[in-house]
Amino acid sequence: MNIKEQLANIARENNINDIDLQFPDCEIDVEKIKVIMISEVPPSHSDDYFYSKAANPDYMKSTINLFSEADVQVNSIQDILDLGIYITTAVKIPKTEYTVATDVITSHLPILEAELNYFTNLKVIMLMGDVAKKAVNMIAKAQTKKNIIPSQSTYKIRDNEYYWNDIRVFPSYIMTGKNILIEKSKREMISDDIRRMMLLI
Repeated sequence: MNIKEQLANIARENNINDIDLQFPDCEIDVEKIKVIMISEVPPSHSDDYFYSKAANPDYMKSTINLFSEADVQVNSIQDILDLGIYITTAVKIPKTEYTVATDVITSHLPILEAELNYFTNLKVIMLMGDVAKKAVNMIAKAQTKKNIIPSQSTYKIRDNEYYWNDIRVFPSYIMTGKNILIEKSKREMISDDIRRMMLLI
């Protein structure tokens, strides 16, 4: 399946026509995907996106570093996909302000919900930051009338086990941006979450 083509169709069907939309551009055997890592937003420059063909995308620099600290050796997004791990963003356009407005998150939910539904063998969903947590809680609440993840600081709840049906859900931290390379405590927690995720798959 070409994910970009599928998600572009979903965007059109829901009248989401922003020219800055960024989707994973790859062919995927959806049945082999066991984990989806949901980050916040795509970068301002598409060359820095997870699936960019550029030499050293910023998003992949931090991601490869986090996997390495979790003792998982990868060198590219394809290496991560080959492990059965798919990475995406909750919102498909870059930030225009410091935070992502709730109405923007809401408008992109049809794309994320469709994306989640493509993967029928998921064992783990990793919520990389508050935007991802909010988006998935919105989708789950529409289905089950309750949130999956409590509205508390991630460090207070990250060691608890949460499930959406039979899928383990990890609340974690934003995995992109230059700040993550200097925020040692958050980096350690993300790497620990990746380590625990790998044990489940």
